[in-house]
Amino acid sequence: MSVDLNSTPLFFSELKETILPLSENEKKNSISFLNENKLPTTRNEAWKYTRLAKLGKSKFISSNSELESIDQYNIDPSATTLVFVNGFFSEELSSNDCPDNLTWSLLSQKNKIEETISDESEYFNCLNSAFLVEGVELNIADKAIMKNPIQIIHVLNGDAIISNFRIVVNAGKSSEASIITGFFSENGDSQFSNVISEINVAENAKLTMDKLQYETESTFHISTEKVKQARNSVFTINTATLNGGLVRNNVVVDVDGENCNTHMNGAYLLKNKQHVDNHTLVNHNVPNCDSFELYKGVMDDKSTAVFNGKVIVHKDAQKINAFQSNGNVLISDDATVNSKPELEIFADDVKCSHGSTTGQLDDEAIFYLQCRGLSKKSAHQLMVSAFIGEVLEKFENENVRTYINGLLKSRFNWDYVS
Repeated sequence: MSVDLNSTPLFFSELKETILPLSENEKKNSISFLNENKLPTTRNEAWKYTRLAKLGKSKFISSNSELESIDQYNIDPSATTLVFVNGFFSEELSSNDCPDNLTWSLLSQKNKIEETISDESEYFNCLNSAFLVEGVELNIADKAIMKNPIQIIHVLNGDAIISNFRIVVNAGKSSEASIITGFFSENGDSQFSNVISEINVAENAKLTMDKLQYETESTFHISTEKVKQARNSVFTINTATLNGGLVRNNVVVDVDGENCNTHMNGAYLLKNKQHVDNHTLVNHNVPNCDSFELYKGVMDDKSTAVFNGKVIVHKDAQKINAFQSNGNVLISDDATVNSKPELEIFADDVKCSHGSTTGQLDDEAIFYLQCRGLSKKSAHQLMVSAFIGEVLEKFENENVRTYINGLLKSRFNWDYVS
């Protein structure tokens, strides 16, 4: 079966089907779904506040490109770094060394890619499977304690470029590691990143992921992290969205073992007509687990944000502690946010809460700071920094925090005050 390019949206009518060794079942189901379904609209509840019409009217190509350097994108110089340009691996710009307790391989080099995309009813998952250009699999050995992070840098380069890219992470039993993913773009207009990450956290493992998004305002970015946690594991994902035109982050966590901890944190700072949509789902499938979500945003000009976080406590998943919070500050009268935290509880011995707040900066507090000698601009910066800092402090890697501070200085002309 092949994609019917005569009936597909314009944006992937020029693409060639993947030649990577995906399972026939995954490829067949994905192509079938694309042939039978249209791009999601606002009538679809999951896309109610995110319009994809502009994406559907764009045309993209898949093409490799070269970069002279990644110096400006090197978030943590101490990390083992793998670089991908338009989804294609750049051996020249990647690290030559690799720790003994880490093995990695390109998906194009594997004899078979195991079927991992379980949700084949999601449009962009199917798009990724049908047109996947490359990906990487990271295997962290059992009992490995990684002193330095693993860093994946992805850069879009060129006009009308699309990258269907995939990351697979297997954190071995009793291992401890951190992964940094950075998404950037340059030298082009109307670009599109469609990224899927499959993350398996084994028993007693501790895995932290720091994700930075800093693509241009003409870029579309849709990413999905699918996480499975085994018994006694700890998983943390920290996301900082500081630039991009239309950004959608899907994080789905299946907590499949007892005594797990799950931490999901996100910061988004927007201006002009940027749009960021954070969708999270935590499935508590077993008893005695904790999950914590904290997402905060600052919106200026005509920017828009969406937060839809859902926690499902399934039947017999007793002794669950689940906490969810979304806070937003609107600097402009034209900025908007749609926030929808949700809880679905089918067990009776749980502690669960969720909350959402949206407001503007306190004029009295700004006046107070001005009375202490700060300019109005500095007072605004200090208050925004204090508000968003609660999330940024979740990034434990000092090099990552320093890099984020540099991006804030470059884009918003202010420093994060820790």
